[in-house]
Formats: sequence, C-alpha cells, structure tokens
Amino acid sequence: MAPEFDLIRRHFTWPVTMAGTLGVGDDCALFLPPAGRQVAVSTDLLVEGRHFFPDVDPRALGHKSLAVNLSDLAAMGAQPAGCVLGLALPDIDHDWLAAFAAGFRALSERANCPLLGGDTTRSLSGRTISVTIFGYVDPAQALRRDAARPGDDLWVSGRLGAAHAALQVMLEKWSVPADAPVPDWRQALEHPEPQLALGGRLAGLAHAAIDISDGLAQDLGHILVASACGARIDCTLLPAADGLQMLDEVQRLEALLGGGDVYQLCFTAAPGQRDAILQAAVAADTQVTRIGVIEPQTGLRLIDAQGRIVADGFAGFDHFRA
Repeated sequence: MAPEFDLIRRHFTWPVTMAGTLGVGDDCALFLPPAGRQVAVSTDLLVEGRHFFPDVDPRALGHKSLAVNLSDLAAMGAQPAGCVLGLALPDIDHDWLAAFAAGFRALSERANCPLLGGDTTRSLSGRTISVTIFGYVDPAQALRRDAARPGDDLWVSGRLGAAHAALQVMLEKWSVPADAPVPDWRQALEHPEPQLALGGRLAGLAHAAIDISDGLAQDLGHILVASACGARIDCTLLPAADGLQMLDEVQRLEALLGGGDVYQLCFTAAPGQRDAILQAAVAADTQVTRIGVIEPQTGLRLIDAQGRIVADGFAGFDHFRA
C-alpha cells in the first residue's frame, strides 16, 4: 500500500454514523441537507511558523485545526454536518500523526462533525493543515455580518486576551514578574473551545455575529462595514482573562481589543432580547457580556472609565504581514 493511503487508513478512517452520509473512501463525500436548511461552508489554513509553533503538542493542534472551523459555524448559528482535512507534511511521523488525529477526532465526535474525506501530500517546508467544514442553518435565522442595527446591544462571549498574552510572552516580547502566579494562557492559545452551543441558541435571537479570530476591534469592524453602521465600546466592560491585570494598561488593551486566536463570539441583538440571551448563555454553559452599543454613525469608538475616547491602535492580526 502506498504511504499516503496507509497514512489515511491508519490515522483518519473512522466510522461515520450520520444517516445519509458517505465518508472517507470515495472520490467525494456525500451528505443530504435537512429540508429547509442551507449549507454553510468555511475553510481555514494553519501554517507552521505562522499559525502554530513547530513544537506545539500535536494533539492540541489536531483539536485547534477543527475548532477554528467549528467557530465559523457557531458565528453563523449553524450546526455541523461534517468536514474534510488536507495535510501537507515534510515527512510521515506516525507518532505525531496519531496524536494529531486523536485530538481532531475527539472534538469531531464531541461536536458531531464527522471527518468525511480529505487529502495528503508532501511539503517541502513545514506542516500545512487545511480544514473545510460543512454545516446546516435555517436561512431565516442565519447570523450574518450585514444584519446589525443601530440601537442593538453589542455582546461578546467568554473572556478575552489570554491567547494574545501567551503569544507575546512566548515570543519574548512581553515579560511577567518571575514570582507571579501566571494562568495557563498557552492553553487558551493552543486549545480554544468553539462556541457552537451558544451560536445555535443565538440563531433567531441575535442579529449579526462574527467569531473573534483576528482581534475584537478588527473582527467587529467587518460587521460595522457590512452593516453600514458604527459602534461604541465601553472598555471598562471588556471581560478580561485571568492574569491580565499584571500587564500594563497598553498591553492589556492590546490583548483585549487586538488579540486574535480567541474564537469567542461577538454579536449584536435588540435590547429586548437581553434576558433571552442571558438564558441562552446559561443553557450553553458559557459567559456573555454586554460591552457596548451599535450606532448609526460609522466607525468604532472606544470609551475609557472617564468617558474619553481611547486612541485606536489595535489593528489585529494580518495574515500577510504577521
């Protein structure tokens, strides 16, 4: 058996139990959308040296490779149908592949998102991982970026900043006191949890949503441009991850507003939905925080504790400049 097919058979051929779905083993995967649902599709690339460190735990990397795509489905209010995986590898390391596949499979099964197929090839440099995910969504309830309305509350799920702080410390750009009890920021960077349960419950409640992959300020900006409106954020309300208080104010705001790899949801909803959104968060076992308001005037305004405008230097992650 050719090495490529042995690799797929040993590490990525799993039973698919979803009715009407054909998985690994044919030229194409087959699945049937439920009546009245549209298919939601998203693709993400992870490149060694740009999106992950070469020494990252492969099990954590397998988890994250799928998590970032599941986060896109969550941001649309969609539910998973399946995914395909592409791997470009400099060599075949079965120990690495077994750990990567275990992390990928564990999240795949927990999220009911079966692996339906994919491809492998040799890379002349580092590892590259591509995942394309498919889901279903009621088109009348899909959380689109162009649906924010002036007067909407602005919300975020979870807490912000830990992944960015981890990256800056690992790159030795930031330092923390040697005797400080530093939380496990690296866990947030390398093992994010997509907000699928919350995203599904926000469908029909929220107006617009996006997942925070490149930084809150930058990703919210996509909603504001698509919806032709603006927003005001009260920076004192931003939900900070544990330990960010040990950073200086500039670093803390950079982590909260410009830090990527968060994979929490930023969304807008009418003020009349506040109680329902809080109940949805409880049902999804997650935290949500109201941080501001959508305004008719375009642009993003950041307000400090004294009501003053904060200078916006939080550009977020640029995939071609990082």
